[in-house]
Amino acid sequence: MLAKVGKFFAENFRRWLPDSFIFAILLTLIAALMALIFVGAKPFEIVQSWYKGFWILLAFAMQMILILVTGYAIAISPPAEKFLDWLSKRVKTPGAVYVVVTFAGCIFSLISWGWIVLTAVLGRELATRVKGVDYRLLAACVYTAFLPWHGGLSGSIPLVLNTPDNFLIKAGVLGTTIPTTMTLLSPMNIVCGLSLLIVLPALMLLMKPAEGSVTEFADMVDEGHKAVKPMTVEEEANSLNLPGKNLSDMLNNSLILQLIIVAAGLWFLVHHFATKGFDINLNIMNFLFIMVGMLAHKTPFRYLIAMKRACSNISGIVLQFPFYAGIMGIMIHTGLGSAIAAWLAGFATVASFPFIAFLIGGIVNIFVPSGGGEWAVVGQPILEAAQTLGASLPADQLTAFIARSSMAVGYGDAWTNMIQPFWTLAFFPVIAAGTKMQARDIMGYTFISLIVSFFIFAICVTWVPV
Repeated sequence: MLAKVGKFFAENFRRWLPDSFIFAILLTLIAALMALIFVGAKPFEIVQSWYKGFWILLAFAMQMILILVTGYAIAISPPAEKFLDWLSKRVKTPGAVYVVVTFAGCIFSLISWGWIVLTAVLGRELATRVKGVDYRLLAACVYTAFLPWHGGLSGSIPLVLNTPDNFLIKAGVLGTTIPTTMTLLSPMNIVCGLSLLIVLPALMLLMKPAEGSVTEFADMVDEGHKAVKPMTVEEEANSLNLPGKNLSDMLNNSLILQLIIVAAGLWFLVHHFATKGFDINLNIMNFLFIMVGMLAHKTPFRYLIAMKRACSNISGIVLQFPFYAGIMGIMIHTGLGSAIAAWLAGFATVASFPFIAFLIGGIVNIFVPSGGGEWAVVGQPILEAAQTLGASLPADQLTAFIARSSMAVGYGDAWTNMIQPFWTLAFFPVIAAGTKMQARDIMGYTFISLIVSFFIFAICVTWVPV
């Protein structure tokens, strides 16, 4: 039954959803029209505001890019490959494949959203080893396992809130940072993450198709595609060495140089966490991932090659973030953001606003499929509305209310990824390589994940304490 429902929605979503860049353009035009109508901004004032904002997220965009590529580089390192090989040898049945891929993928997503590629590698390996695995459902398991990411260590919104001089502080929306103890380590986020870890693997197992309707990996192989096993990072590095001994190759492949840098970086990180506790932000996470990636790949040249491969997935962020920033500029400089905040505060209450913020996060994510980009668009009005609604609360309760509302937006962003195929671009080069697999083949299954996860997110943002 669930498989039939999934197939129905998969076919329809293919017809409804254009490319995410089109949404960025449309949302820009919608923001401009709203500024014209609702706050009386003049046309050239809107254009000027758009341009003022266009470049204000360059540092933030770079932080988002690094979160993706540094996590990806770790995912394709030898230690990661050895771990996946060890794990895949212990999974013997199709049902176990769905459960293990979803559960392991949730753990990977909680560590880094760039690790979705690690989930894809695990899934593909298991599909080639275990008979009777439906490859479309397996790919849906990979994407479903992406749901917990915004409550994890690479969650854009909680890390931004704890990053000194972040764009919201610079814009005067926030007075100071909000620690991760009130976001990532809050009871709400822990309960939400644990619930997803338990429910999602069981859900994907329930969608297991009957034996006669299974489409295996072999059934989806593109006969016109010549299957060539790609070189590992180490093999590619070795193939680029010059004949004989030479200084350049010695430096490129120097383990000692790499270890000196890694030792210095880890020294700083140990001191940071020893003196500040669980204090993580975008800069700390990126620095940590760079050091771990360098250690995992052992030499500068191998890490360079790994990062080069990882950077093949950043075009969407590079192109679209300036447009998200432009929308933010319209929001700030025309007064539209404040007007939206006042409107939200006018009909919401302290009790209902986090759920409303969750729905806003989910809706906007369809148009702006990036946690960081979406926060750039809606962060200001959400925070201003939360501050207005919670004005009578004591300072600590107000901060907790802002943290809850902000995390609610993050959950909404992760939630509607299940019907927004943008982030399939991050793992389809792995899971779909050499096959006829398309995003539409999995979106029906992930729509079911969207329905089920709605109740987990809604309950957590509404009733579980921060």
